[in-house]
Amino acid sequence: MRRIFISDLHLEDPQSTAFQRFAECLTTESAQNDEIYILGDLVEMWIGDDDDSASATHLQAALQSASKNCDIFVMHGNRDFLFGPTFAETTGIHLIDDPTCTADGLLLSHGDSLCTDDEAYQQLRKTLRSEAWQEDILSKTLDERKAFGQALRQQSKSSNANKPANIMDVNLGATRTLIKAHGAHTLVHGHTHRAGVHNDQGYTRVVMGAWERCGWLCRQRDETLTLECFSLARRYGT
Repeated sequence: MRRIFISDLHLEDPQSTAFQRFAECLTTESAQNDEIYILGDLVEMWIGDDDDSASATHLQAALQSASKNCDIFVMHGNRDFLFGPTFAETTGIHLIDDPTCTADGLLLSHGDSLCTDDEAYQQLRKTLRSEAWQEDILSKTLDERKAFGQALRQQSKSSNANKPANIMDVNLGATRTLIKAHGAHTLVHGHTHRAGVHNDQGYTRVVMGAWERCGWLCRQRDETLTLECFSLARRYGT
């Protein structure tokens, strides 16, 4: 099995280096992998599948092209939980649940649901993921949704700045419970931006980093998982 896993790209400007490297990464990796998994926060903000911005147009074009070469699976994160069926149909990707367990025992998650020590965030997450709330927000105009999204981003930045760092990491007890419930041997997640590979009580936890100073991916070749970091300053693969 040949796969890659990425998360936390937080894409916005299609002219940014991160956006350009993402498009190049998709082109290169879709030609040499069986599957690509994007585990949340692909974009900084998604206001609905009717988004007509340049960012949305470029994003959909890149995914549509790559999905012709291999299967691409996208999981909702805390920034792009409004990706819907129209987005999936347009791009050719497959939306997957959080968590998802692969046939070979990998448990995949965005990771935010495991940050259970941050009780305020978990309550907000419950609201934003509810069907009633999403139906209500999607009934509003694009301009209203853009304004709401920007306000939510600012609120999140202000709130996180005043939180202890430890409560914004995954709770290891919640992680162990999830692993055992699914009978998995490895958890792959993002969200915390704390890239690393951890071995704890019989399972492995691979944490992908955010595409900030560099780009991150987890590469799978059969049973081997490797965490990779690459430059965003030069063309992908060079």
